[in-house]
Amino acid sequence: MQRWQGFDAVPPGWGKCVVTIGVFDGIHRGHQAIIGEAVALAAERGLPSVLITFVPHPAEVVRPGSHPPVLTTIVRRAELVEQLGVDVFCALPFTYDFSRLPPDEFIHQALVERLHASAVIVGENFRYGHHAAGDVPLLQILGRRFGFAARGVGLLQDNDRALSATYVRSCVHAGDMEGAALILGRPHRLDGFVERGDQRGRELGYPTANLHAEAWAAIPADGVYAGRVVRLDERGRTLDGPPLGVAAISVGTNPTFEVRQRRVEAYVLDFEGDLYGASIGVEFVSRLRGMERFADVDALVRQMAIDVEQTRALLC
Repeated sequence: MQRWQGFDAVPPGWGKCVVTIGVFDGIHRGHQAIIGEAVALAAERGLPSVLITFVPHPAEVVRPGSHPPVLTTIVRRAELVEQLGVDVFCALPFTYDFSRLPPDEFIHQALVERLHASAVIVGENFRYGHHAAGDVPLLQILGRRFGFAARGVGLLQDNDRALSATYVRSCVHAGDMEGAALILGRPHRLDGFVERGDQRGRELGYPTANLHAEAWAAIPADGVYAGRVVRLDERGRTLDGPPLGVAAISVGTNPTFEVRQRRVEAYVLDFEGDLYGASIGVEFVSRLRGMERFADVDALVRQMAIDVEQTRALLC
């Protein structure tokens, strides 16, 4: 799969293609359905499929400070898209000037001028252009003007609820990792690198990998979780092979030691080695309990042993 940083990366002489466009944060099952239709239509027409997403999230440009929690890094998003058979992943810089383009100019610049779209597949709720004035019916009108077909794909439903990134974020915020996984089609994952902490876990017999995640990352509710840790390369891409291991994961401020900084710490079961500086992904499978303040260190260590055994029972 080709990866483009904006339209300046479009190769000279680029021909027609089938395009799907959206934020696509999370690449959840609803996104997968939209992308799947674009990939299938491209194959039917013998054309490459192009997925356009935006960096940063449009909300941060249009309403600074309103950036929603991010479910997937841009690197992870590209990785998931590649697995769906997309030929080109285009991360389009979303600027203030770009946000002010009227819908027809937005479509002309994004889809026609450089990409020569033959067809455009989007979700039925796709909005674009200044003040989000453009919708799918207008896209179909513009398609007739500019010479491409346009289709809006109905949103997938689960128990009468539309599958959306917003709903996934609400599940993550509540610590409902099973609910998030049901919509995503996989466990929610936080990517980042391992930074040095206060090494208190090592002193207690449970050395943890302290994850430094990207800004705006969707971090689950405070508590202890059962999950897995996977290795990433220096670019943040998942390395081939089995997971690094099953992990008991703590999210929160560790009130027993009056730590104020909110942290994500993963104890990888049966792992021996040094992960400092390594890039990892932490997958959250199930919440075991909330964050608690213990009367003393011995009580905390006893509970940590229980957390580890529950994690082992669930995932090993």
